[in-house]
Amino acid sequence: MTAVAADRIDSVGQAYSIAAQLATEFGAGAALRDRDRLLPYEELDRLSASGLLAITVPAAFGGAEVPPSAVAEVVRLLATADPNIAQIPHSHFVYLNLLRLAGSPDQQARYFGQVLDGGRIANAQSERGGATVAEIATTLRPVGGQFRIDGAKFYCTGSLFADLLAVLTRLDDPEGISGLPAGEYIAYLPVSTPGVRIVDDWNGLGQRTTGSGTVAFDNVIVGADQLIERSAAVRAPTGYGAYAQLLHAAIDAGIARGALTAATEFVRTSSRAWFESGVARAIDDPLLIQRFGELAVTVTAAEATLTAAGLAVDAAVAVAPDGTPNRDAALAAHASLTVASAKILADRAANEVSATLFEVGGTRSAAADLNLHHFWRNARTHTLHDPIRWKYQHIGRSLLHDAAPPLHGVI
Repeated sequence: MTAVAADRIDSVGQAYSIAAQLATEFGAGAALRDRDRLLPYEELDRLSASGLLAITVPAAFGGAEVPPSAVAEVVRLLATADPNIAQIPHSHFVYLNLLRLAGSPDQQARYFGQVLDGGRIANAQSERGGATVAEIATTLRPVGGQFRIDGAKFYCTGSLFADLLAVLTRLDDPEGISGLPAGEYIAYLPVSTPGVRIVDDWNGLGQRTTGSGTVAFDNVIVGADQLIERSAAVRAPTGYGAYAQLLHAAIDAGIARGALTAATEFVRTSSRAWFESGVARAIDDPLLIQRFGELAVTVTAAEATLTAAGLAVDAAVAVAPDGTPNRDAALAAHASLTVASAKILADRAANEVSATLFEVGGTRSAAADLNLHHFWRNARTHTLHDPIRWKYQHIGRSLLHDAAPPLHGVI
C-alpha cells in the first residue's frame, strides 16, 4: 500500500476546491516535468493524500460517492494544469466503477477500504499483436484451487505509481475446472505480487510522464476472491463505457483550456504586434482578437458539452430505489451518445487550440526552452486513445436507424 495518509472529502464543492488548489500547484512544474520526463511521484502522493482519489467510493463504505459529472470536473481541472497527472487516475476511477457494478461485498469492502487509505489502482488492459485491440491474449488458468496469469500488457497508464493493478484476462479453462463462466475477468492484484514486472518503457511523443509502460505477468498466482467478471459491467446497460469516455473527454477539454490560457498569457506578455496591424501591442491586433474569440468559443463549446454529458452519465449510473445499480437501456444509450458528442468536441478543441497557440503567439512561442508544444503533444497523443470517427458512426446510426450504441465499454 501507498505510505500516504489520505484525507476524507465529503462534498462535491470540497472536491472542486481541492482540485483547483492542486491544479495551481501542479501547473507550476508541468512544462519542466514534461521536458525532462520527471515522473510525478511526489505529485501523485499529494493527490492521494488530498482524498480526491477516493471521491467515488460509495457512502456505504465511507466515501463521498460523488457523481460522474463531478469526477469529470475534477479531472478537467487537473488537466488544465498537467494532463499527465490528470490521466494517471483515469483507470483508477474506471476500475472503482467496475468494483461498484460487479464486485462482491467482500471485494468492495477490501478495495474501497484500500483506496480510502490512499491506495492507487492502475490498468493493465491493452495488448499488442492481436488483430484488434479487443483481442485479449493474457490468460487466466485454474491451478491448484487458484489461478495463474500469464501475458504482457502495454500502455499501462499509472502502473509506475500504483498499489494495485487491474488486469484484464481471458479465462482459459476448456474443461470447466474452475466452475467460472467463460469470458473476461479483471484481476485486482498488488504490484508486489511475485511474477509481476513493471517496465518504464513508455516513449510517446506526448503524455510523457503518465507511467504508461509495459507490465509483464509470468506465473502470477491469484485467488478467486481477486477476480471480477467483466461482463456484468460491460455487457449490460450500466453506463460503464460512457463513464470511462466522459473522463477521457474531460482530459481533452482540460488540455484545450490550458492551451488557451497559455496562449493568452504569452500574447499578453511576449508577442510583438505585426507591423501591418498599425497597433503597438499584439493584444490590440484586430485579427488576433478575432482568432482568440474563435478559440474561446471552441473551448467553451467543448466544456458545455462535457457538462451536459456528465449529467447524462449521472442519470445512467444512478442507483435504483432498491439500492441496485441502474440498468436502464435508454438512459445508458443516451449517455453514451452524449458523451460521444463531448468527446468529439473536446478532441477537436484540444488539437486545434494547442496547435493555434503558435499561430497567435508567433515565432517566439516556438522556443524549445518554453516547451509550449507540450500542450499539442499531449493533445495529439491522448486523443489517439479511441478514434472519434467511430463516435460519428454511432451518433449517425442512432439517428437514421434508431440503433443503440454497442455495449463494449468504449462508448
